[in-house]
Amino acid sequence: MSFIQKLRDANPLIHNITNIVVTNFTANGLLALGASPFMADAHEEVADVAAMSGAVLINIGTLNEHAIKSMLLAGKSANAHGVPLVLDPVGAGATSYRTEVTHRLTSEIKLTALRGNVAEVANVIGEKWSSKGVDAGSGEGDVVAIARKAAAQLDCIVIVTGAEDVITDSKTTYIAANGHPILTKVTGTGCLLSSVVAAFLAVAGDQKLEAAAEAISFYGVAAEIAAGKTAGQGPGSFQIEFLNQLSVLTTERYAELSKIKEA
Repeated sequence: MSFIQKLRDANPLIHNITNIVVTNFTANGLLALGASPFMADAHEEVADVAAMSGAVLINIGTLNEHAIKSMLLAGKSANAHGVPLVLDPVGAGATSYRTEVTHRLTSEIKLTALRGNVAEVANVIGEKWSSKGVDAGSGEGDVVAIARKAAAQLDCIVIVTGAEDVITDSKTTYIAANGHPILTKVTGTGCLLSSVVAAFLAVAGDQKLEAAAEAISFYGVAAEIAAGKTAGQGPGSFQIEFLNQLSVLTTERYAELSKIKEA
């Protein structure tokens, strides 16, 4: 059975502490996928919500001190209860504040997976790679090598998304080549992807690397189909059809279109 089928059968609860820009899109995307979103950031309940969830997603897109405390409380609860934990280090490297917060999070809580662009992932581990706001800027280096180094340093799965996506635990590495450039024209597609990774990890058992790779590839295939169906209509139409495809894409069609190889 594929991980997407397990996910749809299990309807796992996914706790999201995410940014204000993407809350609605993330919730709708998880619902379409087959997961159950829980958007909670109150200090009084985040530890309880994390403990009862299938996975927890922490996204630093809109940072403040309240959010940071919530992230630490939820992350420590997830660790204590064996709940998979995903960090999206949005804009790490763009400001010293974001970089410092990311370093604090990775030092105080144990991640299951880190998902970001190459600039974000590089800055999490102190490598130099410039950022353009919350987007990857210019840099020189081997993306696969940076991903593997980050995975080894953080002892977790690292996912670097870009034209091709790298998924690694430092020992085994997959390259996923699905996706479409129009994803960059819709706010929150990267943030939703991190929550989708969390949803797949919720049903992964001891096959977390394989589940993460399928999450990335499945998301990319859904985007390709949606882009084809809305060609020439713009990002608004694409966004709606993309949610549709997250819901209706079959395991058989996904298997036909998936492009994953081991590096």
